[in-house]
Amino acid sequence: MGKSGSGKTSMRSIIFSNYIARDTRRLGATIDVEHSNVKFLGNLVLNLWDCGGQEAFMENYFASQRDRIFKNVEVLIYVFDVESRDWEKDLHYYQSCLDAILANSKDARIFCLIHKMDLVPEHQREQIYDERIRELSTRSEPLNIRGFRTSIWDETLYAAWSQIVHCLIPNIRVLESHLDHFCRTCDADEVVLFERTTFLVIANAATIKHQDLHRFEKISNIIKQFNLGCSQSQTRFKSMEIRGSSFTAFIDVLTNNTYAMIVMSDPTIQSAATLLNIAAAKKHFEKLEGAQ
Repeated sequence: MGKSGSGKTSMRSIIFSNYIARDTRRLGATIDVEHSNVKFLGNLVLNLWDCGGQEAFMENYFASQRDRIFKNVEVLIYVFDVESRDWEKDLHYYQSCLDAILANSKDARIFCLIHKMDLVPEHQREQIYDERIRELSTRSEPLNIRGFRTSIWDETLYAAWSQIVHCLIPNIRVLESHLDHFCRTCDADEVVLFERTTFLVIANAATIKHQDLHRFEKISNIIKQFNLGCSQSQTRFKSMEIRGSSFTAFIDVLTNNTYAMIVMSDPTIQSAATLLNIAAAKKHFEKLEGAQ
């Protein structure tokens, strides 16, 4: 949810409908509520409700559609336009949403996205974001929220949506445990699991620490753009091996619904050995995914 023009439909189209950022300019305003069922990891279906943010629709949600819109909600994603000229009105509608959530879906998780951060001068972004999130946290009590700064033009969008989807995956801790075992078996520096269609990060395991905390989302963004380029050329991306001076990275299909990226830095481990490990792990992770 969020006011009209805040960017809700654009981000949904990029993540789930394979739009690129510049193509979202042709999207029109959402009328009332757009429903979409997105298959994720095969047997998990995300029921997304994209709610139009025009004032007439927002008032209607709270007056006559309150029980229908806000019942059985697992996650509320509220999108704020960082350049909004009517912050108080945005907060009013946000708090009305929280009241409806408390009455109908009190266990729902709340995510607040401060969006279009690319329009803010870089040296001001952290301060403005922190101020907005502090105020939203105060206004949200007794509910807890999680905030993200986002833009359709960089990896921040993937960072936010990866975290949102992560909390919806059943038995995610079991999957992470098996991924950690696979990482250590391969003597890998890191293994990252991506959902095959959206390329959102599902889980990761690492044996060394990394400086770049946003590396997964950057990779998501790059590989998805590459994948879209392959589709436009009527070819399908399946796997790749990338060699650098200090590492080798393998990106390959792991299950029908996932890709895995395995990063190796030990020069004594041959590529063929890693590829054999990936092939051996496929049946195990397929079985694990089917049990989710």
